[in-house]
Amino acid sequence: MTFLTRLSPGLVALMLFLLAGLAVPFPARADALQKKCLAEAMYFEARDQGWRGMLAVGIVIQNRVADPRYPSDICSVVRQGKYWRGSPVRHKCQFSYYCDGKHERPAEKKAWDEARDIAGILMSTEVVMVGLENVTHYHAVTVQPSWATSLKRKQRIGEHVFYAKR
Repeated sequence: MTFLTRLSPGLVALMLFLLAGLAVPFPARADALQKKCLAEAMYFEARDQGWRGMLAVGIVIQNRVADPRYPSDICSVVRQGKYWRGSPVRHKCQFSYYCDGKHERPAEKKAWDEARDIAGILMSTEVVMVGLENVTHYHAVTVQPSWATSLKRKQRIGEHVFYAKR
């Protein structure tokens, strides 16, 4: 009788499950990565607009994750765009900071801490901002993208205008 034949089927299944788990990220590690992606996007897109601006950007990201038209996880939503040879094409991303050619290194500690705190809240609690229900798009007030006319304008927060599907 070999070693494996003496083990109960339940124990063998548990061992296989644990071994398979070594090849994929553990949920805590995956959640930490998603939280970092969310905090990073809020920080780089809206750190100069205070907690309301960062929260609004985070809500857009969460709404996209929940919408079947977009990727189903935070990092994929944030990194969505055109790629060439595995790298994002400059200025062709859904979230402009991700493909602006600059390194993502938060320099403002207070804003970075706020972004991480807001990301933690968004990932652990359902948050609704009145006036931003179902928003999936936004842009800076300094630009007028062609897609803006096809969506319903919801609200301006700081230097961003937010939109939802009509």
